[in-house]
Amino acid sequence: MQDLNIAFFQADLIWENPAANREKFARFIDGLTTNPHLIVLPETFTTGFPVAPHHFAESEDGETLHWLKNQARTTGAVICGSILLKKGKHYHNSLIWMQPNGNFYLYHKRHVFRMGGEHHLIRPGSELIHVQLNGWKIRPLICYDLRFPVWSRNKATDGQFDYDLLIYIANWPETRAFPWKQLLIARAIENQAYVLGVNRVGTDGPGNRYSGDSVLLDPKGNVVAAAAASEEAVVETSADRAELLNFREKFNVSLDWDMFNVVILPPDNVAL
Repeated sequence: MQDLNIAFFQADLIWENPAANREKFARFIDGLTTNPHLIVLPETFTTGFPVAPHHFAESEDGETLHWLKNQARTTGAVICGSILLKKGKHYHNSLIWMQPNGNFYLYHKRHVFRMGGEHHLIRPGSELIHVQLNGWKIRPLICYDLRFPVWSRNKATDGQFDYDLLIYIANWPETRAFPWKQLLIARAIENQAYVLGVNRVGTDGPGNRYSGDSVLLDPKGNVVAAAAASEEAVVETSADRAELLNFREKFNVSLDWDMFNVVILPPDNVAL
């Protein structure tokens, strides 16, 4: 397990224009000055949120998956971000974890945003994923998932943690920026893990404004790196392996964590 080099993009997404957004992120990636192990894009990075999935959802053989494969192969880095994905007759808000060898993992957003009507269009996921990169165990999540601490909860068995880095990619509006910032800090502290929150900026089609407030936090909730509010930004940073392991050893709250199991129930009034 070595230090993890990360690049994340706080972008003003171009409303409902996948090709233009892919071109924008390609320019960001071309401009990187370090060699990151991990590149992180916002939620629904090709379209903005919310948009009609029957117009914009892609398949696993669609243009954006091929674009991600090409970018991961060219950079040698893992790239993750979410798009609207169609699987069978259902639509998902799906995070793609694309590896340089072209293999990928999918996480389907569990907590679809009811207040924004997402539950009428998007089928919620039912499974967490854990991925590994350079010895780091990582759990990627999406936006509204941040408000559900049980779904984000770390576990430790015989000193082995489920994850070392928790990622939230988002389209989280400026009007709720305070909860975004506070909940990210809480998730880092309560789970003894690094937390990365990557949000968009600008104004979307319906007129919602976004301040970004993208940030990497250490396990104590301290800021490691942050993007300036309301501005597009490319942030290149790293998560320190030794700091994580030393803190867990010296202040091992996990020894007193409560044990529990999550029961997945089909939610009412959602797109199934």
